[in-house]
Amino acid sequence: MSEYDNLLIQNKAWSKQKHEVDESFFQRLAVQQKPHFLWIGCSDSRVSANEITGTDPGEIFVHRNIANMVVHTDLNLLSVLQYAVEVLMVEHIIVCGHYGCGGVGAALSHQHLGLINKWLRNIKEVYRQYREPIDALGTETERANKLVEYNVIEQCQSLIKTTIVQKAWMERKAPQIHGWVYGLSDGLINELVTIDADPSNIDPIFRYSDEQLRVPH
Repeated sequence: MSEYDNLLIQNKAWSKQKHEVDESFFQRLAVQQKPHFLWIGCSDSRVSANEITGTDPGEIFVHRNIANMVVHTDLNLLSVLQYAVEVLMVEHIIVCGHYGCGGVGAALSHQHLGLINKWLRNIKEVYRQYREPIDALGTETERANKLVEYNVIEQCQSLIKTTIVQKAWMERKAPQIHGWVYGLSDGLINELVTIDADPSNIDPIFRYSDEQLRVPH
C-alpha cells in the first residue's frame, strides 16, 4: 500500500471515530465556523495548530507560511487576516514560531536559495535589527532559536501596524495579539508576548487616526 493510499484509509478511520464519539459533529461543522482564534504559523509539517493545542476542526482559523511571517505586501496573508478579523470576528491572533525553524536557520546563512531568498530577506531584516544580542550567544543553535523568538515578536508588531487590526481595535477592542514559540523537542508552547487592543501599544508613526479608519477602503 502506498503512503498516499494510506492517507485515504486513515481519513475513513478518523471520520468513523468522530461519528462514534459525536454523531452530530460533522453536521455542526458543515453549517458554520465560529473560531475565536486566528493562527499564523510556520508551514513546517511538525507544527499543526489543532494538534498541539488539542483543538478540533473549526476552532482555529489557520494561515501558514515559511517562518510564520506577516509581510505587509503579502496579499494572501492580508486576505486571511481581513476575513478572520472582520467576518469571523476572532478574539485572538496567535503568531506561532518554532525552535529549530529551517527558514530562520537559512536566513542566518549566506546560502543562495533562489526564489526563497526574497522571502528570507524579511527574516534577515529582523536579524539585522537584533544582531548584537543574537551574535553574543555561544552556539549556532542558540543564535537561531533566539532569532526565532525575535522574529515572532516582530511579526506581532507587523500585525498591529495594519489598518485591519487597528480598525478592529477601534470598533470592538479586539483581537488580542499573542506571540508563541513551540518546542519540537518537548511539545510545549513558550509564550513570549501578548499585546492588548490598545492604540497606545502602536508606535505612533504606524498609528492611523480614528477618522481615517472610519473611511471605507
